[in-house]
Order: sequence, then C-alpha cells, then structure tokens
Amino acid sequence: MIFVTHSQPVNTDDDKIRVTRAQLWDGLVQKANNALPFVAAMTDCTVTARISDTVFDRDIVVRGEPQTERITLVEPNRVVFTRTAGSVLGVIANEIEGDDDDLRLRFSFALVVPDAEPGSSEEQAYADGMKDDYLEAVGSTIAAVRATVANQGQDS
Repeated sequence: MIFVTHSQPVNTDDDKIRVTRAQLWDGLVQKANNALPFVAAMTDCTVTARISDTVFDRDIVVRGEPQTERITLVEPNRVVFTRTAGSVLGVIANEIEGDDDDLRLRFSFALVVPDAEPGSSEEQAYADGMKDDYLEAVGSTIAAVRATVANQGQDS
C-alpha cells in the first residue's frame, strides 16, 4: 500500500483573488461531480448513481485507465473518493484545513497497487507518479476554484 499526503496554502500574498473556505468547499463539490476542469490526467468523469445528497458513484478514466469511485461529501471540509473498481483500489481524500486567513488544501491517498510487492521498486515508481499527479491536482484545483471565484465577481 502506498500513502501520500500533501498540503498547500490556498491563498498567498501574491493572489489578487482570495478564496474563502465556503468557495473552496463549493469548488471541491464541483470537482467531485465533474473533475475534468480540475484534473488534467482525467478524460472522462460520469456520475452513475446518486445514493443520497452526500454520496454518489462515478466512473472516471485517468491516463486511459477506467475506474469507479464512490464519493462521500463530508461538509464543510472533506471529500472522500473510494476506488471500488479499476486497476488500483484505495481511498483519496481532499480536505480543507484552517480558516479564511490560513486556508490550506490537503490531498491524501492510500492505494493498493495490485501485482506489486509492498515496498518494491514497482510500487515506489507508481507512488512517485501518483504523487506527481496529485501535487499537480492540488495546484490545478486551487487555480480552477480561484478562476470560478474571479468569474463570479465579474458576473456581479
């Protein structure tokens, strides 16, 4: 099993548009429903079943590999993606930390790479690739939320 976590500030001194906790939460909910604008490696994202207001299933394709995920929205701070089908199973979490003055977004994942021995170079290579993808996803998620906030400001 591989486990990686990364936390990144949402707002920096250079950001002209400040994102609030509520706006970040709205962005994570949008990403859970349609991750295409947020995750460059994803080419398909289709919600297939709504179990409740806070739980639903979706089919995704990442780097050409189909996967199925159950999404759980834990308002106001966490979205959990449980991979239930595909080549790699496990759990991914997007968590909002801090308040509006010190807002951070944490992505974590714990995944099982089938056909790879625990601690093997194959598992480590997969973990390194996933870490790169998720570091990029943290930044692109924050950027997409900030762009949405900026567009909403122009619509006002």
